[in-house]
Amino acid sequence: MTSIADEAREWLGEHWSPERPARAWRERVVDDGWAALRWPVQWHGRGLPDEVAKAVEAVFAEVGAPGPGQDRTNLWAGTMLSSGSDELKHRFLRPLLLDDVAMCLLYSEPGAGSDLAGLRTTAVRDGDEWVVNGQKVWTSGAKDAEYGMLVARTDWDQPKHRGITFFWFPMRQPGVEVRPLRQVTGDYRFNEVFITDARVPDSHRLGDEGAGWWVLQTALAYERAVMGMTMGPRRQVGQPEGATAKAHGQIPVPDVSLDRLARSLELQGDPVIRQWLARLHTLRTVNAWNGARASAEAASGGSSPLVSLGKLAMSGILHSAGRLQGHLLGMEATLDCDANPRARDANYSQLNAYFTSIGGGTDQIQKNIIGERILGLLREPEVDRNVAFREVRGSIPGS
Repeated sequence: MTSIADEAREWLGEHWSPERPARAWRERVVDDGWAALRWPVQWHGRGLPDEVAKAVEAVFAEVGAPGPGQDRTNLWAGTMLSSGSDELKHRFLRPLLLDDVAMCLLYSEPGAGSDLAGLRTTAVRDGDEWVVNGQKVWTSGAKDAEYGMLVARTDWDQPKHRGITFFWFPMRQPGVEVRPLRQVTGDYRFNEVFITDARVPDSHRLGDEGAGWWVLQTALAYERAVMGMTMGPRRQVGQPEGATAKAHGQIPVPDVSLDRLARSLELQGDPVIRQWLARLHTLRTVNAWNGARASAEAASGGSSPLVSLGKLAMSGILHSAGRLQGHLLGMEATLDCDANPRARDANYSQLNAYFTSIGGGTDQIQKNIIGERILGLLREPEVDRNVAFREVRGSIPGS
């Protein structure tokens, strides 16, 4: 009896070639159900259990063929599958898997970052549409985005977590203004977005009215899972981030770059450096195992608190790697300019490590989630948890 892994191997033998155009290959993978192996067949998947899906992914990896894994890493498509209507899924899932839709996240606000449930952007029902007013900040890819995943307050008489609704928001319309924000690294990866009387159809609502907080948890789980597996963006001084902001432009963490730097400086024999490198390698390996565990728990949909472990661990890994890079260079690391690329990159690595410490929920938020949802510790006191949001001090501008 032919296994699904054997079927994948036979399929690859017939269709895969490294010379095949990337676009044509991506379409073939998506349309033949190999891109999101754990998803239902109806929605471009194969309905495979996690262990079988891993075996198929290994077959693709054997020949160096990209494609599978979007059921674990595609934030936009995963959220749509989890909470979108069938109409929205038919319209958007395939384009999202093909990376044909430029997206952004409209979550954080100037007064609602770590306490995201305190958001004050409003959506007011007007027939079959909602009128949106407010401001979002730290929005990757907003400049070129076609749609944003927006959370807005639709009921001020509910406690803060229960009066929020989640929308698939059209960005290219009057009333949406995007302004770039310059970071300490010199990049312009983030933006602030001002929304004034912009509109979104009710048909673009994900989940029930007032239940957007729980849709958001699924979206955040995808984001944190990817951030737990990857490192922050490469240096792109003065260049806005690409519109899709795929996993925030992140790239796999290299295991060899710091080792290569140590060898070039003839420091590979230093026992302290060797211990530091070994510890980083161990942390990356353990974190990869944790990521696989989180993916297995979330294979049936929803979110797993284990992704917070991965994201917190990756934050620590990046800070430690940045410090090691500067330590290896010594005084050379103070020469931050293009004429000294090694020092420039070391400074960038150290500054950019804060990207993972803050984006997708701060390190402190991840520690709260780990304490409460994994270790079973008591929740921190929330005196406003069951209070109507309009009665919470500071919830209304000027109060």
